[in-house]
Amino acid sequence: MATVTEITAVLRTYRRVAVVGLSPNPTRPSHGIFEYLIQAGYDVVGVNPALAGQELLGRPCYAKLEDVPGPIDIVDVFRRSEEVPPVADSAIAIRAKVLWLQDGVTHAASEKKAQDAGLVVISNRCILRDHRNFIG
Repeated sequence: MATVTEITAVLRTYRRVAVVGLSPNPTRPSHGIFEYLIQAGYDVVGVNPALAGQELLGRPCYAKLEDVPGPIDIVDVFRRSEEVPPVADSAIAIRAKVLWLQDGVTHAASEKKAQDAGLVVISNRCILRDHRNFIG
């Protein structure tokens, strides 16, 4: 489990975030957090096959992590726990720095695999809440 110090370091150090499972519906948490991260100064892209080739809030969306040009620091996951393994595999493949699983999302085997591959893993935590609490 990531410590407050580790979470704070992640949020201060890494600036490019891919939101996996981004919804175009403004009432969905993924949409609100996507917007918050943009306003907080992060370089954010969306990952959702249904939005591929489109923009949301002026930011590009892609079908999968492997389609995103350039490096991704944080892979922020808004998917059900059972859907984490392929996302974790993609995060490893693109050499992301952090696999962040949102509130209610955990997958022990994928978390271990990502950690073993050198990623920082933060699970069952809200990136927005942690940013507000630890960064301000």
